[in-house]
Amino acid sequence: MKLVSREMVEKAGVDVEALLKLLIANASAEITTFYYYTVLRVNLIGFEGEGLKEIAEDARIEDRNHFEALVPRIYELGGTLPNCMKEFHDMSACPPARLPKGNVREIVKVLLKAEQCAVRGYSEICNLTAGKDHRTYDLALAILNEEIEHEAWFAEFLETGPSGHFRRRRVGESPFVSKFLHP
Repeated sequence: MKLVSREMVEKAGVDVEALLKLLIANASAEITTFYYYTVLRVNLIGFEGEGLKEIAEDARIEDRNHFEALVPRIYELGGTLPNCMKEFHDMSACPPARLPKGNVREIVKVLLKAEQCAVRGYSEICNLTAGKDHRTYDLALAILNEEIEHEAWFAEFLETGPSGHFRRRRVGESPFVSKFLHP
């Protein structure tokens, strides 16, 4: 049975299969980034690294929240996640955020690249769904807002100037995405 929610998105002119491919690739990027951020975060050591741990933890938990928020929309549109984690990992919209050799600055560069990839991915979804698929647009825009903040945090540590963003009240708060999460 075809869902009306998918039918309305199709009627609005969205290629739902292309949209699902983007949503699944970005969900993969979120869950794999959650994993890689875990590895990167435990390697943030020393005076420089300790100052970054809380910010890396916020981004890590919020990326998990993004994954949790994307999954229902994927299924609402008739999509599914792969049964094989390796297959899912390999379809990520962003390259793996692997631990670099070097210092904390090199780790921050990896974190920044991951966030920049996410900003591009959610901008693409917003552009595809604007005025056509209100639910997916709202979700992608919420995630985009958080990814832009993450990018600003890490860029600030690389001395590109102040980000204008302040720490969250609690770790993993997801101020924009929290309305899509079910407790």
